[in-house]
Amino acid sequence: MSRKRNERLVVVSNRLPFSFRQDAAGGWRAEPGGGGLVTALLPVLRHRGGTWIGWTGAAGQDEGLAAALDAVGTGAGYALKAVPLTAGEVENFYLGFSNEIVWPLFHDLQSLCNFDPAYWRIYCEVNRRFAEVVRENCGPGDFIWVHDYHLMNVATELRGMGVDSRIGFFLHIPFPSLDLFLKLPWRMSLIEALLRFDLIGFQTARDRRNFVQCVRALVKGAEVEGRGQVLLVTALGRTLRVGSFPISIDYNAFMRQAAAAEVGERARELHRLLPNRKLILGIDRLDYTKGIPLRLKAFHNLLARRPGLRERVSFIQVVVPSREDIPQYRDLKTEIEQLVGKINGSFVNPGGWVPVWYVYRSLSRLDLLAYYRAADIALVTPLKDGMNLVAKEYCACSIEEDCALILSEFAGAAAQLGRSALLVNPYDIEGVADAIHRAYHMDRGERQARMRRLRRSIREYDVFWWVDSFLRAAITKDLRAFPLPENLTVDEAADYSLPF
Repeated sequence: MSRKRNERLVVVSNRLPFSFRQDAAGGWRAEPGGGGLVTALLPVLRHRGGTWIGWTGAAGQDEGLAAALDAVGTGAGYALKAVPLTAGEVENFYLGFSNEIVWPLFHDLQSLCNFDPAYWRIYCEVNRRFAEVVRENCGPGDFIWVHDYHLMNVATELRGMGVDSRIGFFLHIPFPSLDLFLKLPWRMSLIEALLRFDLIGFQTARDRRNFVQCVRALVKGAEVEGRGQVLLVTALGRTLRVGSFPISIDYNAFMRQAAAAEVGERARELHRLLPNRKLILGIDRLDYTKGIPLRLKAFHNLLARRPGLRERVSFIQVVVPSREDIPQYRDLKTEIEQLVGKINGSFVNPGGWVPVWYVYRSLSRLDLLAYYRAADIALVTPLKDGMNLVAKEYCACSIEEDCALILSEFAGAAAQLGRSALLVNPYDIEGVADAIHRAYHMDRGERQARMRRLRRSIREYDVFWWVDSFLRAAITKDLRAFPLPENLTVDEAADYSLPF
């Protein structure tokens, strides 16, 4: 995209791309954030000039923090602007509405929702706070790109303040079907708020379809045009664009780092520690959407029904700590540990074979890459995911291509990767066990052919393609110029995550 002198990119997300921590002397130390979003957007900001707006992660306001933000942004070609939040706002906006209502509802787990009316009031107030900081730091020619479910009200707040800049929104998690969305007490307010954006991006065609269905059901006179990747939706007296843009990873960076000698040696060390067997890998943040207990039950079922695989496979389950102060997450951790103990207690060999290696900690970059390189089979079985980048990271790091990916049909990545991965229903314990058995016995030629196709797709549609396609969709006049991953037709993409 050509750069206009008066046009900048203003990125708005719940968190800034740096974490700020106070040291013993009272000063602030900036730690770079990770993830594909940061990797992809910072080069764009440096090239175009722009601003990243978000919460620092620290409750309250501190004058020294503003100076630290300026210091980080100086010379980088972009600015960092903080949105201060009180401890009470963090409790009600982030832990409350965002993670006790939107997160479970949008992941088809409405029974876990806590529809506290106070959460909605604070959510609106915090979104207004974000909008105020955006208004103070953007000009009429800027493109404002808002990210994720924490900030779905920002556009309506900005429009109320008289901001007429183009505003885009990308939802990183799934968008629910109509029957689920109708359970939200503030469904009309939220759908009207989303319709104030100029471009809305979803991970999959199914998410886009769910949104369009909700608009048609809830907004009288709404019209939808087009059959390509990007549709035109006319509602509430305005027209916006709605598209599917599957997010991805920096494929080349993962591939290069995985090929490093140190990573290769660490991967070989894992195989020396666990000799003469295939390694099955699961890596997840501690969260009830990831399906970890069901996955462990499937592995138990595999060993019970397929005794020939005992001592021939080891399952490494890595769980990254998350939200340990929330009772549901503490209970989940306890359940996982009990299942690991049950499996190992049932099948462990006193001579050395331990069926499940359970790791509960954050991984260094080196360890993460080594686990990916070492794994013969990746078991990625979320109950529901917007995309799931672990699946893509595993494929990018599998440089020998002699391995297999088992993927939940309810992960957003299934729409792109489902033809070459082994798709499973994570609720089907015997079905997942059978998929592991199939992957174990798959001949080398098939494994390599499947992984080669997976890697080619991820390389072609990487995170930089994602950024470029979203920004082009915001300004292009020809909405037909958007190829779908793996050259799927629109109709195929809409239902492709199902294996039938």
